[in-house]
This record gives sequence, C-alpha cells and structure tokens, in this order.
Amino acid sequence: MLTKRIIPCLDVKDGRVVKGIKFLELRDAGDPVEVAETYDRQKGDEIVFLDITASFEKRGILLDVVRRTAEKVFMPLTVGGGIRDLDDIRDLLNAGADKVSINSSAVKNPELIRMAAERFGSQCIVVAIDAKHNLPFDKSRAGHWDVYINGGRTITEKEAVQWAREAEELGAGEILLTSMDYDGTKNGYDIELTRAICQAVNIPVIASGGAGSLEDFYNVLNKTGADAALAASVFHYGELSIDAVKQYLNNKKVPVRL
Repeated sequence: MLTKRIIPCLDVKDGRVVKGIKFLELRDAGDPVEVAETYDRQKGDEIVFLDITASFEKRGILLDVVRRTAEKVFMPLTVGGGIRDLDDIRDLLNAGADKVSINSSAVKNPELIRMAAERFGSQCIVVAIDAKHNLPFDKSRAGHWDVYINGGRTITEKEAVQWAREAEELGAGEILLTSMDYDGTKNGYDIELTRAICQAVNIPVIASGGAGSLEDFYNVLNKTGADAALAASVFHYGELSIDAVKQYLNNKKVPVRL
C-alpha cells in the first residue's frame, strides 16, 4: 500500500519564509534554508518551496535559494513561482529541484504542461491550483470553485475541477490543490473541494490549506482520497511537528513513512 505523504510548504517572499491567512497578512517565519533543514530532520516526505510573488512581480524564481536548499536537504524538493517556460523548468531542475510546480503560466498557456511533460517527464511536472468557492454559486459558471493565479490576486475563467482534468490530460503528474477559503485559517482542510478534485483525476493530489490539528490531517487523507497533506503555519510556528502528525496517523492506521 502506498504511504500517505506529509509535506511542509515554504512560501517565500523577498528571500524569507512567510505565512498569511487566505493569502493575505503575511508574517515572517524564518530563513528558507534553515526551515527546510528542520523539516528534513523531522522526516518530511517532501518539501514544497513556493516563491509566492514571482509571477505577480513578473520575475524569475530565486535560483540561489533553491540551490542552497537543495544542497542541505535530502527529501524531494518541489519548487514553484515565476516559472514561465521550459528554460525556467530546466534551470530549476539543474539547481536541484526534483519537481516543478506551475500555476499562472499553465493557466495562461496550457500547452506548457504538455511540452514540459514531454521534455522532462510527467513525474516532475506538478500543476498547482489555487481555488476559491464562488459564493453564492454562479449558475453561469461551470462549477463551484474558481481558479485564481498570480498568488491568488487574479480570478480566471477556469473552474477548478475541470481544470484539474485538463491538466491531467495534458500530462501533469500531480495536482497541488490549495483552498483559498481555508488557507491559513487552521479550521481544517476543504474536504468538499479536495474530494471533488480527487474523484475527477487519476493522478496524485496534494491537499493544501487549513491544517490546524492532528485530526485535520487524518480527515483529509481519510475522507477525500488525497495522496498527501501539505501544511505551513502549524509547522513553521511549532504548533505541530511532522513527527507528531505521522505518529498520530500511524496510530489511526493511515499508512505513513515513519
């Protein structure tokens, strides 16, 4: 049986790890390399590194930070933010990333997913989806969740479930799904959204947004079909450790790597 993954996420702005609530009210959480080393010692299954303002600021990702992080940690490293073309993906992989996460550029140019998968392999192409419930539900739109880009600043015409299906068809190897409604709230993951995406695709889905307790990790992995649970705030500020989450899940008969 495949083990479920627990993945810490480093949102990086101006070379520092930050975390906010619903993509706003960012506060400092430390040096990215030092934070990554801590999670490596705690036996995180992977680490996700997101340069959260690179796309909005129309600049490249901070390759030097990626390179220094890759030199210090031994768990798989996924990197996203500011990726515009195949050259950017190649540069990140050469800097030490194991996988790349594309969001804004994939929405603007879906063919980038296909080209990247053909060039580098689907296994290292992650499509990140930032989704927000359109309340009240707009019957003129295709589904319940709007897709946002540019670090959650710009709404698009895409609906999350349909976009996930399209991304898989184009060659994405994994979906990194973030609920903008739940992000940073510590009220639990968006079970409804995560389940809908998991049921729509046959590739792994990483659930993100809302982790606040041990039970939240169990619920999202047990109730949705998600392959991994990603969290930031609860790990960054010492409220939970990766070790504690894994021990809890193991006790609840969820397969994890201890």
